[in-house]
Amino acid sequence: MITLKGIDHFVMPVSSIEEAVAFYGRVLGAREIRYGEGRSALAIGSQKINLHAEGRAPQRRARRPTIGSADFCIEVEGPVESVLAHLAAVGVTVEEGPSPRNGARGTMTSVYFRDPDENLVELSVY
Repeated sequence: MITLKGIDHFVMPVSSIEEAVAFYGRVLGAREIRYGEGRSALAIGSQKINLHAEGRAPQRRARRPTIGSADFCIEVEGPVESVLAHLAAVGVTVEEGPSPRNGARGTMTSVYFRDPDENLVELSVY
């Protein structure tokens, strides 16, 4: 049997690396990590989101990468009212929430919005 420790990274197909880096930097304070031969990722806490641009994805990738198909949750510091105020201040429209959800560690309060590629991003506070 193996012991799971956590998620290191996941990959998100995007239409534009530059636009994704600018959006996630402005909205979440994510910082760009450049690595390999011209590749980019977003630092999110101690994890990262590798970005694959349409037409520039490496050979080793998902069988059917689709822009706009991501749906993920990022835990943030609360209170949720501060999260809502921040999203409003940076011009992001909340699609749903705040609402209670079941997270990996129990009940959390979540708000949802879309990025420029229409991926569904959930920010949650425990």
